[in-house]
Amino acid sequence: MNTLTYKGYTARIEFDERDNLLVGRVLGVPERISFHGENAVELRADFEAAIDFYLADCAKTGRAPTLPTSGKMMLRVPPEVHSAAVGSGPSGRHQPEPMGRQGIGRGRARLASSSK
Repeated sequence: MNTLTYKGYTARIEFDERDNLLVGRVLGVPERISFHGENAVELRADFEAAIDFYLADCAKTGRAPTLPTSGKMMLRVPPEVHSAAVGSGPSGRHQPEPMGRQGIGRGRARLASSSK
């Protein structure tokens, strides 16, 4: 995926064969912010103009602009769940493992079996 970044906002870039244009859409915000250009220079200029317009419009109307999201999320869990999800390695020290759905599920299973 090709992307552009400006003032913390990231946009996905695609090629529109029908119109023979590069088109972009800003990711991570609920508002639809899109732009286009016939070449990379035009595309970047239109992207920056779209972000600047969005921020100016938010300031003019008195609303806070939506900040872009990173895709990272902090999460608080009880210490027992954390310990059970991370587990211990052979040295007795915690060995981190990915905390996707499977990691959280394993943590719950370890916690449930240790409480029996």
